[in-house]
Amino acid sequence: MDRLEMRQGRGRKFLRNIRKHWQLYVLLLPVVVWFAVWAYKPMGGLLIAFKRFDASDGIWGSEFVGISNFVNLVAGVNKDAFWQAFRNTFVISVYSLVFGFPIPIILALLFSEIGNNFVRKVTQTITYLPHFLSEVTITGIVLMLVYNGVRSTGVIAQLLISLGVIDESAQIIQQASYFRPMYIITGIWKESGYNSIVYFAAIMGISPTLYEALKMDGCNKLQEIRYVTIPGMAPTLIIMIIMRIGNILSVGYERVLLLYNSNVYITADVLSTFEQRIGIVSANYGVGAASGLFNAVIGFALVIGANTISRNISNTSLW
Repeated sequence: MDRLEMRQGRGRKFLRNIRKHWQLYVLLLPVVVWFAVWAYKPMGGLLIAFKRFDASDGIWGSEFVGISNFVNLVAGVNKDAFWQAFRNTFVISVYSLVFGFPIPIILALLFSEIGNNFVRKVTQTITYLPHFLSEVTITGIVLMLVYNGVRSTGVIAQLLISLGVIDESAQIIQQASYFRPMYIITGIWKESGYNSIVYFAAIMGISPTLYEALKMDGCNKLQEIRYVTIPGMAPTLIIMIIMRIGNILSVGYERVLLLYNSNVYITADVLSTFEQRIGIVSANYGVGAASGLFNAVIGFALVIGANTISRNISNTSLW
């Protein structure tokens, strides 16, 4: 009886809040509808991962096969291609996290130290610009810089050859060993400036009195960054790294499709391109959906684990 009364009390309180702040709920309604239509309703398609999907029968009419698609994926005829794509996705994501995550932070620190507002705005605009270019445009520029004709005679390729980093006969886009560095560097160039906005905002939120106190104590710039800026950015850094960990198995297929070819499959084929090739091109929808669901479950588990560890260690978390 007590529990029932508590539930009724919470229900009445919720209704009172709606009546009191109905304008806010009206503003929230389009977002709820959008998520319901475009995020939650398509989740019904996950049933394909457990069926032998036939387009003529539809999702509900197709034969239910349980976890056989998952067995086929991890231990069946598609296992070699799947585990190769899984390994490539993980390696590319980890390298992108290790080498790409610090760059926006460094850019934000540099922007915060520019005293002239005009110069800062110009430099920020220049670094933001690649984010607003399409993947096709960015990839075309990269290919033009590293490749021209039948050999790697682009500007970047010529520079690497003159420095002795690569052989003169090397064809960068045709060799598997060059794909990951090219993909990661392209991603850093495209997104670092835009991603620095969050960290720059976190720096701007730090009280100037803290810097003044350090200056009174005779601290230099590096000490200011170490004792004030980094600790002040810590909550933002933790939240961002948790989100990056959750996407560690999510590598966009657009750039991969534009950069890779059959010669570099061994290092370039990732889960998203594997799903596209198996699920769409080969019309094996069940295995493709199983791969996507497998990826999503692991990402969800990583977010939960990273958030729990962060909450226990630093008291900062997503929830």
